Amino acid sequence: MHVRYSYLPQQFAQIDELLAELGALARSGDFTLGEPVTRFERRFAELIGTRHAVGVGSGTDALKLPLAALGIGPGDEVITAANTFIATAGAIHEVGARPVFVDCDDTFCLDVDRVEAAITAKTKAIMPVHFTGYMTEMPALMQIAERHGLPVVEDACQAILADINGQRAGTFGRAAGFSLHPLKNLNVWGDAGVIVTDDDGLNDRLRLLRNHGMINRDEIACFGYNSRLDSVHAVVGNWLIGQTESIAKARISHAQRYDAAFAELPDIRLPPRLPQRRRVYHLYVVFAQDRDGLLAHCHDAGIEAKVHYPIPLYQQAGLAGLGYRAGDFPVADRHAAEIITFPCDQHLTPDEIDYVIDTVRTFYGRAA
Repeated sequence: MHVRYSYLPQQFAQIDELLAELGALARSGDFTLGEPVTRFERRFAELIGTRHAVGVGSGTDALKLPLAALGIGPGDEVITAANTFIATAGAIHEVGARPVFVDCDDTFCLDVDRVEAAITAKTKAIMPVHFTGYMTEMPALMQIAERHGLPVVEDACQAILADINGQRAGTFGRAAGFSLHPLKNLNVWGDAGVIVTDDDGLNDRLRLLRNHGMINRDEIACFGYNSRLDSVHAVVGNWLIGQTESIAKARISHAQRYDAAFAELPDIRLPPRLPQRRRVYHLYVVFAQDRDGLLAHCHDAGIEAKVHYPIPLYQQAGLAGLGYRAGDFPVADRHAAEIITFPCDQHLTPDEIDYVIDTVRTFYGRAA
């Protein structure tokens, strides 16, 4: 059996209605910041529970523009997680600030207990990463941020509809960025992103920044960026956004099925599953003995398992200028050696999930 990782051919197999809507858009010529964008922004804000949603060109821009809108730039520092994807640190770097890494914990998110020690006079913001669809401990982090007068911009790119005690990812900080990359739980046909905020003034600033700083066709308020959510992408987003909750529920159900099976295997360790937390499993990640052997075994069996990520971000050659050295973040290092990601998307069949489970059991000599 082949268990693929990308589900996109299945997600977009029946798209006659979507193609008709794209045809209507083509006939309208409403390609830039058009009605589909306005409608998608309204629906996205309602989905998350914020006053505003601002569509932008990518998930990276959804992190960068709030930093720029807050006035963060050269000479400033922004605290973030040492195990994140490059886009988080890249967004900080793009505004001229320095990413300051803090180690993660076994939820794969920023270890909030280590944040305060990283704050300096140059710290101007904190960017927690809700990695894998599991949320950073935001109530505790917000207390730290408020104590030091620091804005929080949530990297919620992987965490749409995740929550803590019913409060959704993206609603804790001054702003949050979400990605609509094709492999995200809510996605479009290409790179795109959304910023959410309850701050009216920040919303106004973001709308300027995403569109060259233009008040209108003839007036420029400031230097900005070319980072608009395309109308084509918004049409796809509007077609899919109504399925977001069912997608989350399917992923959660699949993860629970994995958890129940893997809990019986001493060679697999599950991450903490804290109560009153909704994890949406953009990635299903566990700790595995002989991870590399298991990964090779899965590939040989036709299962597209992955590692997110085999080289911790702070150790990447492209970030050497930040001055970190191997061993500075031991938890991130351990994760890079132990974690494995299994397919967990909404289109998996029960037989495919069982095949993954049986393949893992077989590797550890515990075939059913």
